[in-house]
Amino acid sequence: MLIAGLVVVSYIVFTVHEDSRSPALFYTLVPFLLWSALRFGWLGVSTSLIAVTSLSIWGAVHGRGPFSNLVPLTDPLPLQLFLIFASIPFMVLAALAEEQEQAALVVRESEERFRLVANTAPVMIWTAGTDRLCTYVNQPWLQFTGRPLEAELGNGWAEGIHSEDLKRCLETYSQAFDQRQSFAMEYRIRRNDGHYRWIHDIGVPRFNRDGNFAGYIGSCLDITDRKLAEETLATVGRRLIEAHEEERTWIARELHDDIGQRIALLAIELGSVGDVHQDLQHARQRVSDLGKDIQALSHRLHSSKLEYLGLVTAAKSFCHELSEQRNVRIEFKHSDIPATIPKEISLCLFRVLQEALQNAVNHSSEQNFAVEVQGTKEGISLSVSDSGIGFNWQDAMNRRGLGLISMRERLGLVNGELSIQSAPGHGTVVLARIPLGDTEHFIEIAG
Repeated sequence: MLIAGLVVVSYIVFTVHEDSRSPALFYTLVPFLLWSALRFGWLGVSTSLIAVTSLSIWGAVHGRGPFSNLVPLTDPLPLQLFLIFASIPFMVLAALAEEQEQAALVVRESEERFRLVANTAPVMIWTAGTDRLCTYVNQPWLQFTGRPLEAELGNGWAEGIHSEDLKRCLETYSQAFDQRQSFAMEYRIRRNDGHYRWIHDIGVPRFNRDGNFAGYIGSCLDITDRKLAEETLATVGRRLIEAHEEERTWIARELHDDIGQRIALLAIELGSVGDVHQDLQHARQRVSDLGKDIQALSHRLHSSKLEYLGLVTAAKSFCHELSEQRNVRIEFKHSDIPATIPKEISLCLFRVLQEALQNAVNHSSEQNFAVEVQGTKEGISLSVSDSGIGFNWQDAMNRRGLGLISMRERLGLVNGELSIQSAPGHGTVVLARIPLGDTEHFIEIAG
């Protein structure tokens, strides 16, 4: 159709009589040449120009058309200029059209490869545009949710998120978009059988070749089994620690109520002997010291003050006893402590205080320490500080020393976190974060 139409129009343009020729007739060729360049590229333009060139030369030779005044062809320059200026623009346009078509083909092939890889991947993959709306989810996602693609696009993907996780999920998503940063989050989403499963979602920003933001691409992995395993391990760990605390309580009571009392009676009996022999006086002193050590050991194993008088009293008493026992100075402060603290939280804090303060006394080469327990609107802060020699906490964690693993595991059982800042010659700071009910409390421990 293109060639036939072009031949007909060219024949009319280049074979009209001399009295009927008009420069406006040249413009009738433009639509056909544009069609050939944009639709058929180099081949279309070349074929079209051959037809135009042949008919224009034929008309000029036979004294017809716009170049009839060139007969005989002693000066073909006007005809040559016409053919040159008719050829170059449309040849360039054809080249640009083919280049654009090739680029579009590469993009389509790239998209097809991406979709093929995404649909065969063992994870759920999604993409979003610059407007934060979902533009694509792969086949594993659709199989997981049991919904059609149209239902998941836009904001439809959020319809399956658990109501308790939706707000947090959308806030994380929006903040990442605003800052053009990668994000990772965990939330529950409804599976095709109606059950909610835990998903670990990772998203990264996409940028064009020119550096302009193009949206996000992300992947999701079902981690429900891992969550269940973590809960099982946490339950086992909690039971082990409870059994450990029960055993410590039993040993402490045996030391305090039985062995400690018997040693105390022995010390009294030795004291009633008088000054019969100096060795008896020395023996009485050693027995008395032994009784004090057993009593201190009993309190460390199980603090009855913590159970009946609360965290502050137990912490203050422990600091006083350790100060006298190790001949160091421990400054204790407290303020705004809540009247009631859950038993498991108090016990966790007390054990962490024991471990941190004993580590500081044993390893810091310092004689002055400060302990502070403070209540805030967010929760409770506990600090133990010194300016001792410090240590490389990463090496300590790797070799499982200084009781750091024990502190971290205890805090983990109450959904707490532990981080450590320390360097040789600059003291030690141990930071922990622990939730209490619906409020997250911050516990700062520097030792």
